[in-house]
Amino acid sequence: MSALEARGLACSRGGTRLFRDVSFALVPGEWIAVRGPNGSGKTTLLRCAAGLTRPESGDVLWDGRDARDDPGPFRAQLLYAGHAAGIKDDLTAMENLREALTLRAAAPTGDALRGALAQVGLDRHRHLPARRLSAGQRRRIGLARLALDPAALWALDEPLTALDDAGQAIFSSLLARHLARGGLALVATHHEVTPAPTRELRICP
Repeated sequence: MSALEARGLACSRGGTRLFRDVSFALVPGEWIAVRGPNGSGKTTLLRCAAGLTRPESGDVLWDGRDARDDPGPFRAQLLYAGHAAGIKDDLTAMENLREALTLRAAAPTGDALRGALAQVGLDRHRHLPARRLSAGQRRRIGLARLALDPAALWALDEPLTALDDAGQAIFSSLLARHLARGGLALVATHHEVTPAPTRELRICP
């Protein structure tokens, strides 16, 4: 059962301080909602926590160890999804999902892929090139990935963007299942999400 801890994170952009002295801890079954106005540094904080951006100061620990000292175990348990959908237009929904999971060293069967796409309402569209899907449908490919990826820690940047009410309900169901299995999540979002966050972390300019 893994835990994430951030201690005294600080970061600036273009000489402007985004945040400083940000600390938090996550244990299995918990999620934190990162909130704040546009440009306040929510994405930067997520990237610092995920090891994609080096903070000016502070540490990120995974299972009590500095994630930068031994990044392999941390990355193996991390699913990071940025603000953009990260979908390749020339690939079908099924191919995009398979490629995303292959990059994570996961190899679900064709039945598992189809089942995940059906779960998010994309079964009938699974063979369409992504360019023919709406923004919300492209987002649902990412939801299907959440259904199959075995990562313990989700770091998600505005995962509800472009999703309709039904899509948001699917995300809530996936998040609840992830937490029930002992998963953790750090989510930057402007939306209200069910289940309610364990804590809110507000980034203010």
